[in-house]
Amino acid sequence: MKQLIQNFKSGVTSLIDTPVPRVSSGNILIKAHRSLVSLGTEKMLVSFGQASIIGKIKQQPHRVKDVVGKMKSDGIKSTLDAVNLKLDTPINLGYSNAGEIVEIGKDVKGFKVGDRVVSNGSHAEYVSVPKNLVAKIPDSVSYDEACFTVVSSIGLQGIRLVNPTFGETIVVVGLGLIGLITIQLLKSNGCEVIGIDLDDEKVNIAKDLGIDAFSPSKIDPVKYIMELTSNVGADGVIITASTKSNDVIKQAAQMSRKLGRIVLVGVIGLEIDRADFYEKELSFQVSCSYGPGRYTNDYEKKGNDYPIGYVRWTENWNFQAILYAIKNKTLNVKKLITNKYTTVDWNARTANLLM
Repeated sequence: MKQLIQNFKSGVTSLIDTPVPRVSSGNILIKAHRSLVSLGTEKMLVSFGQASIIGKIKQQPHRVKDVVGKMKSDGIKSTLDAVNLKLDTPINLGYSNAGEIVEIGKDVKGFKVGDRVVSNGSHAEYVSVPKNLVAKIPDSVSYDEACFTVVSSIGLQGIRLVNPTFGETIVVVGLGLIGLITIQLLKSNGCEVIGIDLDDEKVNIAKDLGIDAFSPSKIDPVKYIMELTSNVGADGVIITASTKSNDVIKQAAQMSRKLGRIVLVGVIGLEIDRADFYEKELSFQVSCSYGPGRYTNDYEKKGNDYPIGYVRWTENWNFQAILYAIKNKTLNVKKLITNKYTTVDWNARTANLLM
């Protein structure tokens, strides 16, 4: 089968031939029909791989401390060998997949061969995915729409953390793929939604979706939000932008009301001015991907679920909520499709997209 991989040492993105994965206990083998390329996250990974050693250090300075600690305990040569091995081990790209089940592993219930499903599988013709990261696609939802599920769940989790109520004013800073999904979900939740992005094309897409949106290069975002809210400020700000600038977090604080909530979904500069947060007693939280269970071995790998009475919205429940929103037309992802490529095109065209 074909699979798209990234080599962190050489920076090369390649389409390779690899065996179809075996199905272990608790896993489901899926034949992919669609796999969504998320330019923000995946381009960041590719850019990291293409950076020099100095560039990699600048992007992940916290790793230097880990390397120095390992040198002290294991020696320089052993540490350098380990680093080179890590960088030379290719990683799979992609995490938002839709297809049909072709095989089911032991201890998997609730699915059958032939079911149409979504998963966080990579860009590959076949993926083997743990059952808690797989959800059934409603009959009326196409593969084109369904492959947006996992990416959409990232935006949904940010919304759950900001905890909006009907009628609240929520600002979304950054109208990339996740931002454009987030504004729609907030609107369907009965919120007054304002979108901000420097890219006029993205602003226009948001406007087409019925959202009040603008570019901060043309309108002062803090002044605009304060005027719109009668100088009260936004109830919540969700940041889905990607920038090294600290301006975003400062403006988010300045446009927030007293006791407002700020949730970071994207990646931004985080040199916070204490006074901005202190005077309004603002809350700030970083969202972790798709929801509770993410990066938890017992949940993702071993398939152990949380009791619904204690953890209502896990990763899998978020997947299902997104599929329900697509089914009921409260989330329109068709407008967000920019290009379609076949597997044969992946190596050249998809790699060019991620450059």
